Amino acid sequence: MDANTAAGTPENGDLFGQPKGLWVLASTEFWDRISFHGMVAMLVLYMTGDLLLHPDRVATIIGFAPYRAALEALSGTLSPQALALQTFGYYYACVTGLPLIGGWMGDRVIGRKLAVGGGAAMMTAGHFALAFDRTFLIALVLLMCGAGLLRGNLSAQIKSLYADGDPREVNAFQYYYLGINFGAAAAPILSGSVAAIWGWHAGFAVAGFGMLIGLALYLAGQRWLPAEQQRARAPSGKRASLTPGERRRVFGLLLIWPLVVGYWTAQAQIWNVYNIWLRDTVNLDVGGFSVPVPWFQSLDGLAPGLFIPLVLWIWSLQAKRGREPDVLTKLAIGSVIFGLSVGLLAAGPLLANAQGRAPIALPLLFHITSNFGAMYYAPVILGLYGTRAPQSLRGTLVGVNYMAVAAGSVLSGWMGGLYESMGPAPFWLLNAAICTGAGLAIALFAPALNRLLAQDEG
Repeated sequence: MDANTAAGTPENGDLFGQPKGLWVLASTEFWDRISFHGMVAMLVLYMTGDLLLHPDRVATIIGFAPYRAALEALSGTLSPQALALQTFGYYYACVTGLPLIGGWMGDRVIGRKLAVGGGAAMMTAGHFALAFDRTFLIALVLLMCGAGLLRGNLSAQIKSLYADGDPREVNAFQYYYLGINFGAAAAPILSGSVAAIWGWHAGFAVAGFGMLIGLALYLAGQRWLPAEQQRARAPSGKRASLTPGERRRVFGLLLIWPLVVGYWTAQAQIWNVYNIWLRDTVNLDVGGFSVPVPWFQSLDGLAPGLFIPLVLWIWSLQAKRGREPDVLTKLAIGSVIFGLSVGLLAAGPLLANAQGRAPIALPLLFHITSNFGAMYYAPVILGLYGTRAPQSLRGTLVGVNYMAVAAGSVLSGWMGGLYESMGPAPFWLLNAAICTGAGLAIALFAPALNRLLAQDEG
């Protein structure tokens, strides 16, 4: 049993059959995602449709000239759209990659609770800094560093709420993922609507207030969370050694990592190029009302509320018959379904009207099918790293999982530069092939990986 499972004991009480600490963490993550998804749903549109189109405003941004010079030294001269797509790709990569460092700091240096509180405070400051052109890059840095601290240490606390062998642990990450996605659903509608009425900066301010609420909830719920423990030090002062079983599982988690990158490369495009594809190639008019592009991102948050119960029900039926897929098979299924869904976007030109715009039904169908696949993948991979990692390295390895998202984001940003030259259909087919291929590879190597990741020892 972990040393800090006390918060999961019966005397602390349960809520809806789960430790109350799970709901504290999930509600904190909910408000984190309100802030994060509200911001990213607008960021590319803000850069391509406003900020980067005004050289006088760009000139006032602290550090922008050397930043642009560095990007163009790597990629050549960039149009405003290509510059925005690469900026988003690197931003998203850092947001999802820095949890590796943040998780290590929580494990070894400052503790997880202080890391979460400090990260939330930095993210709040970053969102409010977006209210000014001059501090645009400073805001992104604050958001990236804050997310690294918060995300590397928030979900890493879930395992400590449960004793080893507690059957509730199996579905804990599914419930946690619901919190993530309810926030992701509300954010684009709320922030996008505010931005449409009062401007981009007001929309970014909504994200800042969301993060403030998340920080307050986390601080108020401390009594339901596990106490901080000594950070994996032996009595001699040397770091405690991993058991053979723990080393085997760490090796398995590192081996699967490159295949996880394939899924996130395609997924990251939905926050990046996908917004431009919607704006430029889809007929968004519904009865005279032009649907705001950020609203489509809300579908990725609403869908899990429907699909997580459906997927859990499917798995329970399969379990009764002794045929529930193992964790790696679930990942393979999810990656293949998501990849094929991305391939649907390539059908846009075939379905286009006389003005060359695809029907709005196409992205709606994409969100339905891709989110069904995502429920087999995103919460499952989070749970895999959160439960197979040794306690002393849990925050660090949760960060390694986020590094897969970061690597996929860097690739998506680089590939975004190909969108203008390739055209929509080949671009989406390329992303579909990467994601589907990664899923098939997981299925192929599943027997060997399952042996490495088994929890039968250490």
